[in-house]
Amino acid sequence: MTRILVIAEHDGQHVQQSTARCLNCAVQIEAAGADVVVFAAADSTAAVEASKLSGVKRVLLVAQKEKAGSLAAVLAPQIVALAADYDCILAPSTTFGRDLLPRVAALLGLAQVTDIMAVIGPRSFKRPIYAGNAIVTVEVPEGQQVIGTVRSASFKPVGNGAEAPIEPVSVSAALPTHTRFIELQSGSSDRPDLQSAKIVLSGGRGLGSADNFKQLYALADRMGAAVGASRAAVDAGFVPNEMQVGQTGKIIAPDFYLAFGISGAIQHLTGIKDAGTIVAINKDAEAPIFEVADIGLVGDLFEAIKEISEQLR
Repeated sequence: MTRILVIAEHDGQHVQQSTARCLNCAVQIEAAGADVVVFAAADSTAAVEASKLSGVKRVLLVAQKEKAGSLAAVLAPQIVALAADYDCILAPSTTFGRDLLPRVAALLGLAQVTDIMAVIGPRSFKRPIYAGNAIVTVEVPEGQQVIGTVRSASFKPVGNGAEAPIEPVSVSAALPTHTRFIELQSGSSDRPDLQSAKIVLSGGRGLGSADNFKQLYALADRMGAAVGASRAAVDAGFVPNEMQVGQTGKIIAPDFYLAFGISGAIQHLTGIKDAGTIVAINKDAEAPIFEVADIGLVGDLFEAIKEISEQLR
C-alpha cells in the first residue's frame, strides 16, 4: 500500500478546492486514500473541512501561530520532518504548491515531479512539457519517495465522505530565522475564485484600457462568473497580475470560458486547455484562439458584451 501525504492549501479558515482536486489524484494512486496535513491555527475550521473530504484517512493538524502565514520557508522543514512516514507527498500545482514543494524536494535531496496531469501507476505519471504541446511519462525509481505537484485543472474535486479523525501533531524542525510573515494584503470581491469558477470571462489587449474592463466586470457579475485576463492585458497594466490566465499565470478548467479580445498566444492557450466549452470573440478572423475555440465570433467585442448583457436581462 502506498502511504500518501497531501498538503492542504487553505486561507486560514477554508480549504481551497485545489486540495480536493489533489485528493482525487491521491485516490487514483492509492484507492485507500491519503492523510492530509493542515498547517493552521488551532481554532481554524480548515482542518474540519479537510476531514470531510472523500478519500481522507486522517487529518494531521500542525498548530501554527495565528499570523504565521503559509510561508514555504517555514512549512518545508516541518513537512520534511513528517516525510519519513510516507511514500508519496503531494501538493496542488498552484502558487502555494509551486513555492513549497521544490523546497521540500531539495531538503530531501530528491527530484520533483511537476504538474502531474494523469496517474498511470503509483510511480508513473503524465505531465505536460513545451507549454502543453507534448505530454511525457515520468517514472519514479523504486525505493524513492514521490514528491509531486498536482495540476488542478486535470482532476475534478472529490466530494464529501465520512468525516476523518483530526489528530493534533507536534513537529520538531529547525525553522528559518531569515524569513518571517508580516502581513497579507488581498482585494475583496464577490466574484468566484478564478481557479475554481465554473464560468470565466477573460479579456485581452483588445479591451484597450483598464476602464474598459469595467464592462467585463459588470457582465461577469450578471453571469456569476470570475474574470481573468491574458498576459498582454496584464503587461499593459489593465488588470493586476493575479488575474492572468496562462502558462505563467493560472491554469484553469471552467465549464465555460469566454474570451474577449484575446489573440490566443500559446502561453495563454496552455492555461485553458482543460476548459469545457471555449467561446472566442475577436475582430481578427485569423486569431489563433479560433483554432481551439468551440464557438468563435468575428466582430467587435464591445458590441458583443452589450448584446450579451441585453440578452441576459
